[in-house]
Amino acid sequence: MRFADIAVNLTDPMFQGVYRSRTRHASDLPQLLERARDSGVEKILITGTSLSESRDALKLAQQYNLHCTAGCHPTSTSEIDSRSTGAEGYLSDLSRLIEDDRGAGGSKRIISIGEVGLDYDRLHHSPKEVQLKHLPSLLLLSKTFKLPLFLHSRTSESHFDLVRILRDVGWETWWGGGVVHSFTGTEGEMKELVDMGLYIGINGCSLKTSENIDVVKQIPLDRLLLETDAPWCSPTSSHASASHLPPADSPLVSKRVAKPEKFQSGLGVKGRMEPADIVVIAHIVASIRGISIESLAEQVWRNTQTLFYPNDVRQ
Repeated sequence: MRFADIAVNLTDPMFQGVYRSRTRHASDLPQLLERARDSGVEKILITGTSLSESRDALKLAQQYNLHCTAGCHPTSTSEIDSRSTGAEGYLSDLSRLIEDDRGAGGSKRIISIGEVGLDYDRLHHSPKEVQLKHLPSLLLLSKTFKLPLFLHSRTSESHFDLVRILRDVGWETWWGGGVVHSFTGTEGEMKELVDMGLYIGINGCSLKTSENIDVVKQIPLDRLLLETDAPWCSPTSSHASASHLPPADSPLVSKRVAKPEKFQSGLGVKGRMEPADIVVIAHIVASIRGISIESLAEQVWRNTQTLFYPNDVRQ
């Protein structure tokens, strides 16, 4: 089976062994990526959540032969206005990063615009009006570079405004398509996004409630993508999807230490998702859908290639 993880926050300090600002162990990024390869993960998309993190994501993609997004997460949009160069300078620098990578002589590792969108659940990071002000310009980067959107939408109000603004800016699939990642919305919201031509990204956070499970059952298979959102969004025994988890002794489940301070080289850390865990997400979704993991994996692989790797760029 072949897998792609479309959302990995490899720039997160946990992958450098830092938890809550305290160093617990050395970086285990090379071993983590080896575990992913051993699990059949052939494609990894690193998430860029700000200008600085998009730069860091690009460096990691270049170093480890991966790919990345470039954008500004809605909870990071406050920093756009805080720069001395203002919004125009911030967006110009972000555009230049993408243009330099996509242009002649560039590594062509940036294959998506994101993470961009709206998050009304964490307004203490960035007020609603700031998110709304900058979203149109961020969305239009997709049109400029003909790259798919990697979208964030949290809460039904966010969904309503995101759909409205996508239509206001004239978004169409020929720009490059897009996915709403870490989807936790309603069935109606899912169907509206699918009808617009967008894909739906599912991870552990998408599998918490019985309502989430009902939505996952209804996503058209040709519009489904899978992700870990590592190091976050672990599926747990307290989630509605618990009955669909593989057994603890399943070969799909990576071995882990209980706490970061008990770190052992070659093992994962409990509570820290990593790309190898995409097989667990696939197992859960396949079980919910009542189909084999093999057939699910193959369809999702085709979906991922269609959206993010239409020319199979620089494997």
